[in-house]
Amino acid sequence: MKKQTQLKSALLVLSIALMSLGACKKDSLPLDNELEFARLEAITISSTSALGSSFGSSDSLYAMEACKKGNKKSPIELAALSSTITNYLNANYSGFTFQKAYQISNQITAAVDSYVVVIQFNSKPVALKFDATGAFVKVLELREGRNMKGRGGWHAGGLFDHRDGKQRDTLAISAIPASIKTYISNTYVADTIVHAFVNKDQSIIVISKNVNYFATAFSATNTFLKRHQLPAFPGKGMSIAASALPAVSTTYLTTTFPNYVFKKAFEIKANGVVKAYLVLIDANLTKYAVHFDATGAFVKASAIR
Repeated sequence: MKKQTQLKSALLVLSIALMSLGACKKDSLPLDNELEFARLEAITISSTSALGSSFGSSDSLYAMEACKKGNKKSPIELAALSSTITNYLNANYSGFTFQKAYQISNQITAAVDSYVVVIQFNSKPVALKFDATGAFVKVLELREGRNMKGRGGWHAGGLFDHRDGKQRDTLAISAIPASIKTYISNTYVADTIVHAFVNKDQSIIVISKNVNYFATAFSATNTFLKRHQLPAFPGKGMSIAASALPAVSTTYLTTTFPNYVFKKAFEIKANGVVKAYLVLIDANLTKYAVHFDATGAFVKASAIR
């Protein structure tokens, strides 16, 4: 009788263990972080060393709130994703490289809850969440392992230290290399430069205006890379503070780009009437231009670099 009881107990433990395989948990996280992890619901996407970073020792990189605790994550290939998802990726992250994807489902009912897709875009990681139908939900916040606790998600000198809001990546127009200024003035003669950024890889993004807004990217050696027309209403733009944005716009940004960093915003008018807003943000090392209409409602977003 005692042996039967022991056998039943062993089978029960084995059953629970099998059910746990593929669950949304991080098994390599230090034990004292488990409680915090359960709240954050993260999944591992890569290591910082895989990015060619020089931020000290290698650390794991996590996509936060990727799935609900207790859900099951099943790896799937790019070809298994719906056309809704792949079309979104191609339209918004042209030239992306697929890294991995997961189907997130209820561990009890097996009903699909969502999809998490990890890509490389301009050599930087991007983790995106889509709902069960394949509709885009949000860009997931990324964190290094040592920053799993707390709300900031960064440490000085770390991969995401720009989250301190000190705008260290802003490049004064006067500091833009002469060769880049010459290229823009010769190639885009009607452009007026309004802002510039320098990325961690030392590439430079110049924001300029000629009826519409444009982002022109240059490599660390000041070589032209790509030019984007930013999504915005064509009109007269005026730089504004983040606090001047409509509340609905701020809510959208906070929900769709968790822990984003505000970079620059423009209020766009025509005949003295506000027609739209253009907001430049940084989400996990990637710059985005987000277009809102006059009421602050979302219109379109574009990944710049």
